Amino acid sequence: MGDSDTVLEVEGLDVDIRTERGVLHAVRDVSFRVARGETLCLVGESGCGKSITSLAVMDLLPRTATRRARGLRFLGEDLGGAGSKRINDLRGDRMAMIFQEPMTALNPAYTIGEQLMEHYRHHRKASLQEAKNRALELLEKVGIASAGQRLGQYPHQLSGGLRQRVMIAMALMCEPQLLIADEPSTALDVTIQAQILRLLADLQAELGIAMVLITHDLGVVARIADRVAVMYAGQVVEAGAVTEIFATPRHPYTRGLMSCIPVPGRTAPGGKLGTIPGVVPSLVGELPGCAFRDRCPLAQPDCDGTIPVHWSAAGQQWRCILGESGMVA
Repeated sequence: MGDSDTVLEVEGLDVDIRTERGVLHAVRDVSFRVARGETLCLVGESGCGKSITSLAVMDLLPRTATRRARGLRFLGEDLGGAGSKRINDLRGDRMAMIFQEPMTALNPAYTIGEQLMEHYRHHRKASLQEAKNRALELLEKVGIASAGQRLGQYPHQLSGGLRQRVMIAMALMCEPQLLIADEPSTALDVTIQAQILRLLADLQAELGIAMVLITHDLGVVARIADRVAVMYAGQVVEAGAVTEIFATPRHPYTRGLMSCIPVPGRTAPGGKLGTIPGVVPSLVGELPGCAFRDRCPLAQPDCDGTIPVHWSAAGQQWRCILGESGMVA
């Protein structure tokens, strides 16, 4: 994959948040790339830094947070050095985000049509009729029937599944080249979840969008991802092609996550699933060594020191003292 294919490149991203207890290191040295037409899944437990990473990319962090990165580039442009006006021009236009809960992301005081059209008119300087035509086109593309009627409705008049489809339509209004979807199906029932994920996958393939999908559901990852980055305690502990990660998970945390999901044909009905004991450590203050060591069945004294990053021949990488052989490298 050449550099010309790379849409988003994140290198050495750190996010620190000031709290009453001290500085919380929410994201620590996170690096990844996503190419045109590719889906990268960020996966991990709640609180591992997935959403903060996406907010850092979009420059939507709270005021108490500080973002640093060795490199943060969108289509080759340095986002780290861009001013707020340039970021505002890109965000919602070339870069778009779908939030986890559409009821809080949509403004209850404005109709669906007003929110879709205002968004398009702001970025494209389009007429009201042009914006309305585009809104109708996108609502139909995301599978909303009676699109003309929906334009006049308010968010509370729509079901959760329809609101999420509206959010997807809004994100696609200006034909973005990067789409970040933060757990877009979590608040929906299982049937609607599957529809939304299928819709995202179809739209992404049709439009050639680079997509970063944030989830804690490995079933979702298996269905939709090209590559996956597993996060734990603010760090990427393992990354690679989804086929490689599922076939040969290298990091003990990734293996623990895999053991927690049922496998058709291998997990007996009513059988016990794996668990990961303990809790995620506090990220306030310094956290030397491997953050997973207190929960890891393979922990060794060396886990308190500097943790190397290994690479396999297939491009899979993992942050652990254990190398490909399962022995200390």
